[in-house]
Amino acid sequence: MSHPKAMNLRFPDPAQRSAIEAAARQEGVSLQEYILSAAYARATAVEERFLDAFRASMARSGDAFAEEAGTAESGDGRRSAELQARRDLEEQQERGHAA
Repeated sequence: MSHPKAMNLRFPDPAQRSAIEAAARQEGVSLQEYILSAAYARATAVEERFLDAFRASMARSGDAFAEEAGTAESGDGRRSAELQARRDLEEQQERGHAA
């Protein structure tokens, strides 16, 4: 039976490796476990941002259908809501790239 191989952790920057090792020691976990936990946390955060954007999109879609029924805001109000939604999405994307 074969044994799983350890992750190959190479860091071109020794200071970066030292900082990550120190953070792992402070958490009381191995370097591998610390890196995997951080990757999982980041993926979960990305998923949550996606779901938030999806929920907002669904709400806007609901508003659009309501407007067709004559219960939503005027054309000017809709346009400003669309522009605000676009700004919100662009801000989320910028924050996602920064993470």
